[in-house]
Amino acid sequence: MPDLSAFPITQKWPATHPERLQLYSLPTPNGVKVSIMLEELGLPYEPHLVNFASDDQLSAAFLSLNPNNKIPAILDPNGPGGRPLALFESGAILLYLAEKTGQLLPQDPAGRYETLQWLMWQMGGIGPMFGQLGFFSKFAGKDYEDKRPRDRYIAESKRLLGVLNQRLADRTWIMGDSYSIADIATFPWVRNLLGFYEAGELVEIHNFPHVSRALTAFLARPAVIRGLDSPKRPT
Repeated sequence: MPDLSAFPITQKWPATHPERLQLYSLPTPNGVKVSIMLEELGLPYEPHLVNFASDDQLSAAFLSLNPNNKIPAILDPNGPGGRPLALFESGAILLYLAEKTGQLLPQDPAGRYETLQWLMWQMGGIGPMFGQLGFFSKFAGKDYEDKRPRDRYIAESKRLLGVLNQRLADRTWIMGDSYSIADIATFPWVRNLLGFYEAGELVEIHNFPHVSRALTAFLARPAVIRGLDSPKRPT
């Protein structure tokens, strides 16, 4: 049985199943990337809710695993060399899990790097830009009289959706017929933009039919349905 006692995070979130990968997360767009990935892979894992309402992400226990105080983070008791490995940053975790299992990432070097290209595109573009649009359209930023910041992020979000729509025009998924970590990284953010942020009209989503089609297919996947609800949100 793996011994995870050296990791302070396990004092706040004890591992009932220390032999399983430990997930510390919340069902946000970045958080569900990893829970969906784990569900798609069929890897046994133990989810722990990091509750923002009680500032769990700022606790000393969580910061001991991720000094950047963001979810998700993982603790894999069966890391490289059989030793526990702690990781944060959703993109890094997706890449680690893909390479650990040999799944959802092409094995040929060209396909691998092309997939990583789209993963980085999501991390550097889709996530930050959609998040800013959410702030200026739904949260405190919506009350600003100056609408230029909001309009800037609307325009950039539409541009990014256009890039994705063009990519999907003649293929099922971002990498073609094969579903990959690029899709797992991207579509939770598209879902959040249209659902939680309620920004579909702002970005004129009707102009991006291939994005809508792929999003529908993504949300119909059983592993996605399970991953979107893990860990369970506080009641």
